[in-house]
Amino acid sequence: MKAVTTLKPQAAARPKSRFWHTFFQQKYLYMMSIPFVLWVLVFNYLPLWGWTMAFQKFKPKSSFLDQKWVGLQYFKELFHDDQFFQALRNTLAMSVMGLIAGFIIPIVFAILLNEVRVGFLKRFVQTVSYLPHFVSWVVAAGIVTKMLSTDNGAVNDLLVGLHLISEPIQFSGKGNLFWSIVTASDVWKETGWNTIIYLAAIAGIGPELYEAARVDGASRLQQAWHITLPGIRSTIIVLVIISIGHLISIGFEKQFLLGNNLVRDYSQTLDLYALNYGLGTGRYSFGTAINIFNSVVSVILLFAANGIFKKITKESII
Repeated sequence: MKAVTTLKPQAAARPKSRFWHTFFQQKYLYMMSIPFVLWVLVFNYLPLWGWTMAFQKFKPKSSFLDQKWVGLQYFKELFHDDQFFQALRNTLAMSVMGLIAGFIIPIVFAILLNEVRVGFLKRFVQTVSYLPHFVSWVVAAGIVTKMLSTDNGAVNDLLVGLHLISEPIQFSGKGNLFWSIVTASDVWKETGWNTIIYLAAIAGIGPELYEAARVDGASRLQQAWHITLPGIRSTIIVLVIISIGHLISIGFEKQFLLGNNLVRDYSQTLDLYALNYGLGTGRYSFGTAINIFNSVVSVILLFAANGIFKKITKESII
């Protein structure tokens, strides 16, 4: 009995001693990570102190102790505002459309690009598809607006030339087309860049699998379906989970630059709503309440998506 009791403290002390042994052994790596940890703390965690503004009648000229606390007043105003629900509808609609198109098209493009055997052609297509990512949305929105213009716009000229329409369509003035225009613009701009991850994942698949499939008489389509897609499934699932976490935080650049007063009911997202009715009108507490709602819902969606995929596919990011 004595031998058993004397072994327990030693066994309990081993993990602690191992930790400190590893810590001192890799002290330079820990020291190198300190600037990045401080960067995350300063720019990601310290700003959370500003969330207190959502529970105050914030006045910039007053100190923190002099602010008037109003509890959940601004959240109640938020959930009773019709503009909020309209912005939430627009955000979810464009997010879901972008999520579907933004995953299917890059995956298909990566598989097709992987099948190109001519090295020069493959590099040329990759370079051309990557370029739009490095163009700012200000320039990209100007290109899209010009192409959809009724005055010598490439899209209208093509449709009229093919006799599909009799007169040019004012795309920028039709609200029911705005979501599709934003989604198509985002796909055009980011497909090449998003393809990089999938091409890297495809490169990690063993070539012997394809050789065995060719010996068995599998076509290229069958190889892509039974080897390539299962081989990059983990990458796809991780990226889908992360994208679902950002489902209602899609920003406002695209909508702000491509939108106008004619399509305002379809272009206003939650971020634009916070900008217009929070910062634009000096209601800083109201704008903070909107951003808190975005953050909380994003965290809930992230954990929900992670839990669902963990049960179904046994893969997750947490």
